[in-house]
Amino acid sequence: MAHVAYIKLVPASKKQTITLEELKQLFEHYRSICKKTGEQLGWNYIDSAFPYEYDETSEAILLKGKDARYQTIECRVGHENEHSFIQITLPKNATHGDKGKANEFCKFIAKQLEGELHLFNGRVMYFYKR
Repeated sequence: MAHVAYIKLVPASKKQTITLEELKQLFEHYRSICKKTGEQLGWNYIDSAFPYEYDETSEAILLKGKDARYQTIECRVGHENEHSFIQITLPKNATHGDKGKANEFCKFIAKQLEGELHLFNGRVMYFYKR
């Protein structure tokens, strides 16, 4: 059974809508931060921090794992009741590594957008000013 997390963009968020291209730019921003961290530490941290390659479709961004510890994370953008959201899905074949990285990516994206994060375990984290 697939596990799903959501990042909802609420009225207090930095943005009210988001596209797949903007979501990809957020992943690229995450990668650039990790690359700079690796340069400061003197090792190739980016391979550990973002062990995925992009496989894009018109409806989703698929993050495909580069090694056996990581399989797939699926990212979609949607709209519900005039609010946008990002859906992060872990398919049946996802590993524990995928779940850990997906949680990390969700928190980063929610913090950047100041959204409302609904985690895989059902808990909610608020990254906007209330």
